Amino acid sequence: MSEEKKDSGLQKSLQLIFVYTVATGSIFTWVSYWDSVFFGYCGSGTWLAFGLMTLAILPTALVYSELAPLFHTSGGELIYNTVGMNKHVGFFASWLIMAAWIAVPPAVVMAIATWVSRTFGLVLGFNAIMLIGVCILVLVFLLSLQDVNVLVKAQALCLFVNIVSTLITGILILFSGHWSFSNITDGLLKTTISPSLGIPGWIIGMALLITPYFGFETVPQMVEEGDFPIKDTKKAICGSVITCGLIYVFFYFCVAGLDSFQNLTEGTAKDGFLTITNMQRTLGWTVWPVLYGFFSVFMGLGASIMGFWMSTVRMLYSMSEKNFLPAAFKKLNKHKQPILPNIFLLAISLIFILLMNATTFMNDFFNLMSFGCACAYALTMVSAARIRHKYPSWKSPNALKHGNFFTYLAMIIMLLIAFFCTLGQGIGSWMSFGVYLGVGVLLWLYMVLVRWKKSKVVIETPDGEKKY
Repeated sequence: MSEEKKDSGLQKSLQLIFVYTVATGSIFTWVSYWDSVFFGYCGSGTWLAFGLMTLAILPTALVYSELAPLFHTSGGELIYNTVGMNKHVGFFASWLIMAAWIAVPPAVVMAIATWVSRTFGLVLGFNAIMLIGVCILVLVFLLSLQDVNVLVKAQALCLFVNIVSTLITGILILFSGHWSFSNITDGLLKTTISPSLGIPGWIIGMALLITPYFGFETVPQMVEEGDFPIKDTKKAICGSVITCGLIYVFFYFCVAGLDSFQNLTEGTAKDGFLTITNMQRTLGWTVWPVLYGFFSVFMGLGASIMGFWMSTVRMLYSMSEKNFLPAAFKKLNKHKQPILPNIFLLAISLIFILLMNATTFMNDFFNLMSFGCACAYALTMVSAARIRHKYPSWKSPNALKHGNFFTYLAMIIMLLIAFFCTLGQGIGSWMSFGVYLGVGVLLWLYMVLVRWKKSKVVIETPDGEKKY
C-alpha cells in the first residue's frame, strides 16, 4: 500500500481495549429487552441454551482469530470469501453479515423508544415511537461522522455501565427471597416455538440465539485502524464471546429462578422487558427497575448501535476501496470518516423502520439477524478451509492446532444453525430480508455489468496485492 494511500485513508488510532469493547458492546446488548424473545424460545432453560451456544460459537471465533492477522485492511468476510472462493461470494457474504449489522440500528432505536414510552407511561402510539427512533438514528449518524475515538470511548462507557448493572441485577434477583431452583427445572425445555420437520422447538429457539453473539466479527473491520500488534485481534475476538457468554449464562440463570415460566412470560412481559416487568410485579421493586432500564436498555442498546454502525460503515468503505462498490463510498470527511456509507446506512435504517409493524417487528428483526449472520459465518468457514488449502505458505500468528478440524466443525455448526433459523422465520422477516437482498443484487449487477468490466477487485494479501 502506498504512503499516499495510508495518509488519505483510515487512521491507525484505535487501542486494543477499544476494539475489544466495540466487539463486546456490539454483542452484549440484548439482555433487558429481547429477554422476552429468549424466554419464549428456550423457556427457563435459556441460560443452558446460552451456554451451549457459547460453545457452538467459539470454533467460528477461533477461525476468525486465525484469519484476521493475515490481512491488514478492513473487510473481514469480504476479503476472506473473495480470496477463498471468488469476488461474487465475497460480495454476498459481506452483504449477508451486514444484514445482521444493519438490522440492529432500527431495531435498537425502536427498543429504546418503546422503553421510554412504557417506563414513563407516555402511552405513545407506534408512529410516535417510530418518530423517536428516527431522531435517534439521525443523532447516531451525526456522531459517526466525528473522530472515531469519540465514538469508541462513548461506547466503552455504555458497555461498562451495562455489564455492571446486569451483574448487580442478577445478584439482587438471586438473593431476593423469591428465587427457587424448582422454577428452573419445571420450565427447563419449554418453548413457544412449534416443532418443525421433527426438530424440537427448543432446538430451533437455541439456534436463533446466535443473534446475541454476533459482533465478534466486527474486529476485522477495525484492523486497519488498530495501533496494536495484529495478532492481538484474537484477544478481542475470543474475549468478547467468552465475556458475553459467561454473563448471559449467569444472568438468565438468575432470572429463570425468579418465578415459573408461565408467570414470567404472562401479560406484557411477553412483549419485551421481561426482567424489568417481573422485578416490578413479582418483587414489587420500583426504583431499581427504572435505573436498570436506563443502564441496560438506553446505554446498553446505545453501545450496540454505535458498534454495528461503525462496523457497517467500515465494511462499505472497504468494499469501495477494493472495487466492490462505486468509488464514491470511500470518500472521507475531515475527521477521516466515510461520508456516503454513513448516509447509505441512515437511509436503509429508515426504510427498515417504515417496514416494521407494532406487533411483530421485534421478532422479525431478531430472526433476520440470526439468519443473515449464520449464513455469512457458514460461507466464511468454507472460505477459511479453502484458504488453508490454497495458500499453505500463509502462516498466521494465531494458527490453530488441528485447524482443519475446527474449521469444518465450525462450518457444520453454522450450516445447522442457518437451517434451523429458516424454520423460525416469519413473513415479516422474509420481507425485510428480500428488500435488503434486492438492494444488494442491484449493486452487484452494477459492478458486474459496469465496473468490473473496466477494472478488477484488488485485495491486499500476505503475498502482496492480488486482482480478482
